[in-house]
Amino acid sequence: MVENKKIKSGFVALLGRPNVGKSTLMNYLVGQKVAITSSKPQTTRNKISGIYTTDEMQAIFIDTPGIFKPHLDLDNYMDKASLSSLNDVDLILFMVEPEKMGKGDAYIAEILQKSKVPIVLLINKVDRVNPNELLPIIDQYRKLNIFKEFLPVSATQGVGISDLIQVLYQYLPEGPKYYGTDQITDRPEYFMVAELIREQILKFTAEEVPHAAAVWVEQMNKHENNKLQIEATIYVEKSGQKGIIIGKGGKMLKQIGINSRRQIEDLLGEKVNLNLWVKVQHNWRSDPKFLRQIGYNLKDLA
Repeated sequence: MVENKKIKSGFVALLGRPNVGKSTLMNYLVGQKVAITSSKPQTTRNKISGIYTTDEMQAIFIDTPGIFKPHLDLDNYMDKASLSSLNDVDLILFMVEPEKMGKGDAYIAEILQKSKVPIVLLINKVDRVNPNELLPIIDQYRKLNIFKEFLPVSATQGVGISDLIQVLYQYLPEGPKYYGTDQITDRPEYFMVAELIREQILKFTAEEVPHAAAVWVEQMNKHENNKLQIEATIYVEKSGQKGIIIGKGGKMLKQIGINSRRQIEDLLGEKVNLNLWVKVQHNWRSDPKFLRQIGYNLKDLA
């Protein structure tokens, strides 16, 4: 805890289906990338905290994996990570797309019925629809009687963000400043580095490869020739996936490395030498022991 001066402060859970824009919103609010984004669903795998601070308020956002029906141990972990964020938060932001409520959103809304925490509905991507289309959507969610506010927003265009800030100030309690003014996330740097590498895998590969890939930073504490030496391993489930990530003559892996290095240097503010390896770990998404080994705290969510 950083200071005892009373301001409005607290923890805010961001919930929603995969690919609804939670990570994009959090990155916009804190003014810097703290969560990777992708057009592919299920991008976020861990709860990631982004910290929004002003002189009057500090909001700590918990960006959760999108909630969906689990099929693998990793899927089950992701769902538990999302639902566990409902404990010990001061406000819940439930983000949906500007469309009729489907089964996935209804499933999350049913879970939220049990919550004693104030819930705000965020209708994201409103820049893509006519404003007249929002009224029947809001009416449908209003009938659930669980929402304190209904806010149309666009996480990419900044629409409705000032209204959201006002709502945060209204519903967060008085409290201390938990983190320093300049801190924007509580995640360690090695975690952020792994996520930036995984973002490039999501960008450059298709089909089954992106979600069969995990990244683990093996070393990130040595400097040579005024450059931080980072060694990371990309794990995949099949030999064919390994071949896709490496690419013909190593071109794909080289491109992933170049783009990742640029992002990492922007994050860390120093020059980096990035070495990447690709290894096959069969069915790792269904292997609890391996999931724990690469940083998924399954035991904490059991």
